[in-house]
Amino acid sequence: MNAQLLIDNLTNPALLFFVLGIVAVYVKSDLEIPTNSSKFISLYLLFAIGFKGGQELSHEAWNSEIAWSMAFGVAISCGVPLYTFFVLRRKLSIYDAGAIAAAYGSVSAVTFVTAASYLEAQQLHLNGHMVAIMALMESPAIIMGLVLVSIFNKEDNDRISKRQAIVHSLTNGSVLLIVGSLVIGLLANAKQAEGIKPFTNDLFKGFLAIFLLDMGIKSGRKLRAFFSNGWFPIVFAIVVPLVNGCAVAYLSGWVTHDVSNRFMFATLAASASYIAVPAAMKISLPKANLGLFLPMALAVTFPVNITIGMPLYYMVVQST
Repeated sequence: MNAQLLIDNLTNPALLFFVLGIVAVYVKSDLEIPTNSSKFISLYLLFAIGFKGGQELSHEAWNSEIAWSMAFGVAISCGVPLYTFFVLRRKLSIYDAGAIAAAYGSVSAVTFVTAASYLEAQQLHLNGHMVAIMALMESPAIIMGLVLVSIFNKEDNDRISKRQAIVHSLTNGSVLLIVGSLVIGLLANAKQAEGIKPFTNDLFKGFLAIFLLDMGIKSGRKLRAFFSNGWFPIVFAIVVPLVNGCAVAYLSGWVTHDVSNRFMFATLAASASYIAVPAAMKISLPKANLGLFLPMALAVTFPVNITIGMPLYYMVVQST
């Protein structure tokens, strides 16, 4: 692995703010991001990345590569929960297996945003259609996880409403905002977009740093309770994302030769949702243990991806 690349990622201010949040918890500081502010920043990040992606997409010529890339993204979103469900079932309940499989098949918008910043640091360009692919990958994994639970669930009196699950996965706030912003960015012309460019571009990295500080605080608070669940969730949350990311970094070469696209595919495959999936599972799969799969995605997989994962996926993409 390129040592300088790893050092650059480890000294990224956004990552260091995430670490600062964890440190704040362990030194028992009263540092805290107000809930309303945290929600606003989350919405801002989704809006900004969606709008910018829509603008980029408006300048791209649609071709077979983009179509195949979208199909590849959906295939990843369905394939990851399909195989991870059976791995998880060996140690966990069917409800936890379904929820965790959905989380790891779905994507993390914040990881995507961090990966976009990583690309920028490497002087690479994020192509707009990757934002559309990220949005497409949210819902199929949620639906797949719920379908798997329905198929293998032996309790007839505990059926899941598939209609409710599908509707919620498509209308979830984070999914709706990223897709809506993408469409608005696609429809707006360059002159119209220029008017809000200072908000969507210039403030982006600062808001990302504050958001990751908040994520660090939340992760730090959940780590202690999470470790009481044994070794399996921890190992899974570390190994599976790295395997997924490296495998997709290699396989994506069959779909596109663009380095930035392949890197983003790998990062999306390795990420785990801790916004859309928990919200959907809370309604559709209430027996799933939120205190298990949320820390897996947020407190383990997320920091692993932004420290070890991204340099590793980038190295695999460059070498294949």
